Amino acid sequence: MKLTNTIVGTLIKDLTEFFKSTDFSKAILLGIALTTPILIGIKLDALHIGVTITVGALLSSPSDVSGSIRSKISGILLATLLAMIVSLIGGYLHLSLWLLFPVLGVLMFAISYISIYGFRASLISFSGLFALVLSFSNVTEGILPYERMLLIGVGGLWYAGLALLWHFIFPKAPTEYYLSKTLKLTADYLEIRGKLVAERTNRATLLKELLTLQTELTATHETLRDILITSRTGSGRSNYGGKRLLVFVQLVDMLELAMTNPVNYSKTDTFFEKKPQQLKYFQNLLFAMSDRLNVIADNISTPEKLRKDTKIAHFYNKIKTEISEFTSDSDIAYDENLLLLKNLFKYQKDQINKIDKIEWLLQNPAHRDIILPKKEDSRRFLTKQRYDLEILSENFNLRSPIFKHSLRIAVITMVGYGVGILFAVQNPYWILLTIIVIMRPTFGLTKTRSKERTIGTLIGGAIAVGIVLLTQNTTVYGILAILTLVIAFSMVQRNYKAAATFITLSVVFIYALMRPDIFNVIQFRVMDTMIGAGLATLGNLLLWPAWEKQGMQKTLLGTIKANRIYLTEIISYYNKKGDVPTEYKVARKNAFLELSDLSAAFQRMTQEPKSKQKNLDKVYEIAVLNHTFLSSLASLSTYILNNPTTPASKNFNIISERIIKNLKVAEKILDTQIQYNSNTYIKTEEETDRFLENIFDETFGSSIIFSEEEKNGQTARFHSKIEEAHLVREQLKWLLAMSEKMPKLLKKTKF
Repeated sequence: MKLTNTIVGTLIKDLTEFFKSTDFSKAILLGIALTTPILIGIKLDALHIGVTITVGALLSSPSDVSGSIRSKISGILLATLLAMIVSLIGGYLHLSLWLLFPVLGVLMFAISYISIYGFRASLISFSGLFALVLSFSNVTEGILPYERMLLIGVGGLWYAGLALLWHFIFPKAPTEYYLSKTLKLTADYLEIRGKLVAERTNRATLLKELLTLQTELTATHETLRDILITSRTGSGRSNYGGKRLLVFVQLVDMLELAMTNPVNYSKTDTFFEKKPQQLKYFQNLLFAMSDRLNVIADNISTPEKLRKDTKIAHFYNKIKTEISEFTSDSDIAYDENLLLLKNLFKYQKDQINKIDKIEWLLQNPAHRDIILPKKEDSRRFLTKQRYDLEILSENFNLRSPIFKHSLRIAVITMVGYGVGILFAVQNPYWILLTIIVIMRPTFGLTKTRSKERTIGTLIGGAIAVGIVLLTQNTTVYGILAILTLVIAFSMVQRNYKAAATFITLSVVFIYALMRPDIFNVIQFRVMDTMIGAGLATLGNLLLWPAWEKQGMQKTLLGTIKANRIYLTEIISYYNKKGDVPTEYKVARKNAFLELSDLSAAFQRMTQEPKSKQKNLDKVYEIAVLNHTFLSSLASLSTYILNNPTTPASKNFNIISERIIKNLKVAEKILDTQIQYNSNTYIKTEEETDRFLENIFDETFGSSIIFSEEEKNGQTARFHSKIEEAHLVREQLKWLLAMSEKMPKLLKKTKF
């Protein structure tokens, strides 16, 4: 009974989240945009005009993805313009079969190549491909090409106007949704970190989960940055947007804090083996913070419903009491275990403060009580996309995955249309449609989409047969066509297999309204999908394949370089102190983004054929090493930023420079495949330890002036200096060891 209640509760929660999501709201908007012109067309006895306007709205809609309203509208209008031009050209392709194939190939290549300009450009590109494919259909039969072009333009403007109206009616919806999603992902991250604290045998599995989750979290951060920073222009929303931006800043800091560990896992494990009760308290505190973030996420629009939390305070006080007892029992001034415990506790205390500040900001404090970031500084956090012609020329070669993808899709669509004509397929453009929807630049994504599309189509076809056998009522078909279309578009980003199922149902019911031979429609739909899916998969496998191992070198180079720049900013701040510079925060953001890209590339690599997963174990080891390196950087920077610290010592800078030097060598290995030179690195562990001991001595000795009370270990300042020396030494030792290991690993890995 308890299990059933849990399943039902989870299902209700998932459905509630789905209905609150931007995917669902966009699907509703699209449903309105597509059905209204058709209904008006029927009313005015001009169905062919209504259908063509609907096609225009459909073609413009892919660019309506989460982000600032300016980016959305610009994307929708550009997609509309491209769809108009392509539809006009496509309208004349049927005049000559000999002309059709080369022009089809050239257009497919040119339109696909637009996606070289990034994610939103790839969606505009898809609109162009979609428009070209639909020009082969009889959906807008009886309308001249130039008339169709103009009506498609009307449909695009209609959809853009609806999207703009929807934004003004629900201006806060995207912000609230993505903030809630970020809170929940951060909560999941803390939960996994809590499991990692106690896990020893299955740590690799949890680390993989953590890397995957961090990829999703970083992507959500990027979307939220675009929404919050770009939208801070109107005075009406600046106060609301500014406070939500501050909440987001706390969440970014929380991710950095969640990655921290004052020493490497082996030392933490050794300590907690002797103190299992303290391990339990730390783990429960992490779980309590995770639960609290989920509660905040569920009530982000109604913070007044938040009740005071007691679990966090309970475990916080338990740990505090344990530390007090540990301190009383310790009879030495420098106890490494005590310092480890105190530093762990400090990180959790900072995390609690972040949660408290989020709750305070959501309670809508007075504007005078908060300091909003400057708009000029905020804009530096946006990831800028270059749109110059140089990018086109730089990637016009077989080293570029997008160039190879564009060639591939051009050839496969020509083959697909040829197959359709040769075997007299009922709707050859369905083959083309399947190809452009499924084909992706990498084999792994294409294979996954092919499988999900095929399964979804088969399921949808089977359900459609069942419904057609039960009823032949056209009113039921009409209602189901609209309903399944809305559900399909709302599921595309969440569950592509389910989306394919509902798209098939929608297409079948739309054709059922126009044609009596519905079973033939279902049969051809399934057959065309399987042909298209098969061609797409074979194309990625045989024609200029782009395997992840080919781009892994560049991805790793970006990750290591970003980590190095982040470390440079940490060193600079430790030496100069003062206000935290924007450069530091930008460097941190880039380090997280690059690690996310590395994790995503590794995940794609695991989906490829075994024969192409070259050095998979080593790549995973390097990815985990970079994640651990970034965690160590986060630990060091978090401590330096949130605690009063002594001046950086000479040996701190010496070791830091050696770490940077090692990273630069790693970059050169990836960049130029230079020969490994052992003299580039610190040669022996003894030398490393000696430098680190000097750092500790200098930080805890000659470079710090202690009063008599401090020398006797009687003041809080004394303990603060001890903690700083311990943490800085441990992190530098850990960073240095990893920076030495990285070039050696890279040299052994054949890219």
